[in-house]
Amino acid sequence: MGLYIETRIRVPLEELWRRTQETGEHARWDVRFTRIDQLPGPVEEPRRFRYATRVLPFLTVAGTGVSAGERHRPDGTRTSALRFASPDRLSLIAEGRGYWRYVPEPDGTVRFLTGYDYQPRGGRFGRIADRLVFRPVMGWATAWSFDRLRLWCERDVRPERALARAVAETAVRAGLGLLAVATAPPVVAVAAVVTLLLLPPLPSTPAARRCRRRPTRRDDGRPPALLRGLDREGAAPPDRKRSDPKGDT
Repeated sequence: MGLYIETRIRVPLEELWRRTQETGEHARWDVRFTRIDQLPGPVEEPRRFRYATRVLPFLTVAGTGVSAGERHRPDGTRTSALRFASPDRLSLIAEGRGYWRYVPEPDGTVRFLTGYDYQPRGGRFGRIADRLVFRPVMGWATAWSFDRLRLWCERDVRPERALARAVAETAVRAGLGLLAVATAPPVVAVAAVVTLLLLPPLPSTPAARRCRRRPTRRDDGRPPALLRGLDREGAAPPDRKRSDPKGDT
């Protein structure tokens, strides 16, 4: 898959599953979404959902998706997979697919990881904008969200509180950087700005840098059979033709 993010969370597996699989809980910690709602339909999987992301105060893009999960696997892990798409012309993502894996470790942590890819819209310009700007931002947003989830599970830092702390810390760093540029000699100002950029965030503040961007094990980066099953069933989101994103492995 095109993007890969992994973190370790010290939390009971069932609790992690609940906070990631329930749509209301998911939207609280995942900065990529403003709202996620399960669509009416059969209780059995696969389940269909609608998502929305506010990109500006008065601009929201929306889409739909379908997901399925495996809670009981022979090796003790869990897996979920999804396909998603947006008919909104303002959304750079036309459609995509991905998965989550939950891998309990002997030390009591759970390796929580994701791999996903998507097809950008907008032709050649869209592909260039995605490669240079949007895809790196999506990778950062996913990793930041995973660390916010970790803080919620391990330190009971509510996602809303974690966001407030991140905004406050960023504002303080920016203010100190501007103060250094305005008052200090150039060499000192540059050193101060670099230090502020490299200084690790506070332990209770989410940080994308705490997550891995490459698989720990070879199989982690391979799409699960559950995802291939969604493809075979033709369970693409409503109002969209099925077509696999380019670059999927």
